[in-house]
Amino acid sequence: MTATPTTSFADLGLSEATLQAIGELGYEEPTPIQARTIVKMLAGADVIAQAQTGTGKTAAFALPIIEQLDPELRAPQALVMTPTRELAVQVAEAFHAYGKFHKHVAILPVYGGQPIDRQLRALRGGVNVVVGTPGRLLDHIQRGTLKLDQVRTVVLDEADEMLDMGFIEDIEAILKETPATRRTALFSATMPTPIANLAKQYMREPQRITIQAEQMTVPQIRQIYYEAGGRDKFEILARVLDFEMPTSAIIFCRTKSEVDSLGERLVARAFPAETLHGDLSQVQRDRVMQRFRTGQAELLVATDVAARGLDIEHVSHVINYDIPLDPEIYVHRIGRTGRAGRTGNAVTLVTPRERRQLNMIERMTGAKIQRMRLPTVADVIARRRESFKETLRETITNGGLEPYLIMAEDLGEEFSPTDLAAAAFKLLLDQSLVETEDTLAEQQQDRFEDERDGRPRRGRTREFGPSQGMTRLYIDVGRDDGVRPADIVGAIANEAGIPGRAIGAIELFESFALVEVPNNMSEKVIRALRHTTIRGRKIAPSIARPPRR
Repeated sequence: MTATPTTSFADLGLSEATLQAIGELGYEEPTPIQARTIVKMLAGADVIAQAQTGTGKTAAFALPIIEQLDPELRAPQALVMTPTRELAVQVAEAFHAYGKFHKHVAILPVYGGQPIDRQLRALRGGVNVVVGTPGRLLDHIQRGTLKLDQVRTVVLDEADEMLDMGFIEDIEAILKETPATRRTALFSATMPTPIANLAKQYMREPQRITIQAEQMTVPQIRQIYYEAGGRDKFEILARVLDFEMPTSAIIFCRTKSEVDSLGERLVARAFPAETLHGDLSQVQRDRVMQRFRTGQAELLVATDVAARGLDIEHVSHVINYDIPLDPEIYVHRIGRTGRAGRTGNAVTLVTPRERRQLNMIERMTGAKIQRMRLPTVADVIARRRESFKETLRETITNGGLEPYLIMAEDLGEEFSPTDLAAAAFKLLLDQSLVETEDTLAEQQQDRFEDERDGRPRRGRTREFGPSQGMTRLYIDVGRDDGVRPADIVGAIANEAGIPGRAIGAIELFESFALVEVPNNMSEKVIRALRHTTIRGRKIAPSIARPPRR
């Protein structure tokens, strides 16, 4: 008996623009509710879908709506009602993501608690899709600022929850303002009598779809999240990386542009990072993966699509810089850590308006994701001391200490073993921890100055020269040549054969760059770079001159 082939999004009759958008978001194949609903809605049928939150129902109604929008008609053609403003924002963001490659798709979320003037301006400018809570939608209808005479599709999302919140009368009043020829789609986890009566009165021969809830399983790994405001998100990531100290981590972003931007900022902060997305050639992809597998790059910033098929056993952390829209994608992401019996860690950064998505992931996976307090500078330093003690234990266990034992025995005639160890720790730890504290404080001050001045951080020239133990090199290519910090790190690591983590701060300017390398490696790096190119340009590196006083 021949097995039925798995349905793909292309099989559902979606356009290339839509397929490109959902491909970028990491959607590989439709969920059951998507496979069954999209076809029916594209055919113009009314639909009643009984399914739990988290089964992919937003895409089930949003994709066919986007497919059938008339971009020339600057009036609401689709209306989506949701029980809460958080869900309204989430659905509107999903529409934006799905319609990314369609022309003139304008979406407006409408809800209470937001300045109504902003909504009025958007409505006057013309929108295709309005997503909102019944109360605020009805307010606009009564004001005469929302006209529904051109609406072709109405969606009632989480209808049973809207019933529980007392919106049933508002919903009926809104439905009466829409054309009788409209298509209606109703989504509800349960089907209480008032919802069934509503469907009977306002829907035409609806097609029924029932999806049984299935709990997705996740690996037994540590799952945590940090609350992150949008403006501070990168700073929070940097602090979390300093505290977590991953040996290797995949950091997931939603889009290619976000991957490039985040990768560049990480490298500028001296984090050994590489980027992976669909625009890389196979040669570039192979180079990135080789550096990540061998530990030259500890961080891999990637999109879901680019990370497909990655099979790397040693990933210690998966970090969701952008929380995924779909719980299934969350499960796929974090499944890349904790392999082969190892301990795994999943870290998610969550903005206040993404809490609903986090709750949905917890419900669908049955896993509790623990909220963590953002580590302080003192926390980071304490963590590094603990890590140092673990490294000492491993060094003693591994042996090979004979040359150092002779030195310790010589000094042991003058000092106690405890004093000797304490002095060695002081020499090793104090300077690095002082530098850590100074660096974190400097980054915090830089961020304050950038926000005060209203300018983005691009890596500043330090007033007093390079960091201790480092030599600053001048490289005669810059942003005008299309160079990114990642290109410089790659060139130095590959040509000079030094690990990416050894490279210090990189400051990128229009026509040149400054990069810090360890003092004992500076000449080696200069010699190596003279025989290579960066972004196709031959370079002439040299030791940077100190600034004039």
